[in-house]
Amino acid sequence: MTQLWKKKREPNPDILRFTSGEDPILDQRLIPYDCKASIAHAKMLGKIGILTSEEVQKLVQELEHIILLHQEGQFTITAEQEDCHTAIENHLTKVLGALGEKIHTARSRNDQVIAALRLFYKEALTSIQEKTKELIKALEDLSQRFGSVVLPGYTHTRKAMPSSIALWAGGYREAFQDDLRLLDFVYDLMDQSPLGTGAGFGVPLEIDRVFTAKEAGFSRVQENPIYVQLSRGKFESTLVHGLAQLLLDINRMATDLILFSMPEFGFFILPEAFCTGSSIMPQKKNPDVLELLRAKYHGVAARSQELQSLIANLISGYHRDLQLSKKPVMEALDTTRECIEMMTRVIQNLQVDEAACRKAMTKELFATEEVYALVRQGIPFREAYRRVGKRYE
Repeated sequence: MTQLWKKKREPNPDILRFTSGEDPILDQRLIPYDCKASIAHAKMLGKIGILTSEEVQKLVQELEHIILLHQEGQFTITAEQEDCHTAIENHLTKVLGALGEKIHTARSRNDQVIAALRLFYKEALTSIQEKTKELIKALEDLSQRFGSVVLPGYTHTRKAMPSSIALWAGGYREAFQDDLRLLDFVYDLMDQSPLGTGAGFGVPLEIDRVFTAKEAGFSRVQENPIYVQLSRGKFESTLVHGLAQLLLDINRMATDLILFSMPEFGFFILPEAFCTGSSIMPQKKNPDVLELLRAKYHGVAARSQELQSLIANLISGYHRDLQLSKKPVMEALDTTRECIEMMTRVIQNLQVDEAACRKAMTKELFATEEVYALVRQGIPFREAYRRVGKRYE
């Protein structure tokens, strides 16, 4: 057996290549998660009497062996197998015979792939959240080192009021803390087990979905089988939207650092090891890392829109269109994780030129303070505003 759906007629190889697309490559990352969900499913089948305890033990043992083979780079997915689900079931059948054919009882590839993806997403989200906390810590350390240093605050890209390194770093620290709250919501959304909903209409067998969910590591069951299919692509879009919000803050912080490290400002000093040179201008020290951090936000934001567009206008139920939701999510997760790591390293090595910051603290930055000095003397605010304003006409 190769394809799980194979009929009497041989499939056209060109059609097979087109429909499987990049799944044989992308699904390499899903192998341990599919095995984990399959272990939970096998235990449930044992609980309801479809499998004997001995059969469950053999299936679990071989599924754990597949995870080990994957970790050693020895478990591959062929183009003919299409995806990790087929490769795993084929392996089980080859090793365990008819027992391997029992594993698919009470499930479809539809709920199977959603389960594996959600387990993958949950683990990836946890990693990104931990790395975001490291970035927050780097900003806190920056405040500890240079927080008391004052520098201009800007509105409309013009000097406005006094600011400080602590105020600047604290603003982004709070932004990332809110991003973590958003990712908490996304994690909770993903933490629903689709197992047992089959192709979107349930299965004609009494099963224990709550048991399976708990065994697989989900906090709860996603009840309605039609909604399970409706949520595929929707949940992914929400996930990538959350990632884009995090990268939006990194984008703006990168823009600040590019601007304020210019020699014309000189507030921040970028680590030389993070800068690149020019092939023609020997003096150049370019902030390429920050420019790429700024740019990568747009790619992730586009993937969020791509996912929403992918699922729009589809009637309820499964459609092969949904297969194309894997790649943009995986790419967005990889990009986000890499960008957080890079920005953390930048902040950890960032220096502040205190003299340049003090020099930039020119008189007009204190105009609002002058207004309120008059207000404290009993002068109406608008009159105080006019008096001080005349000095800067």
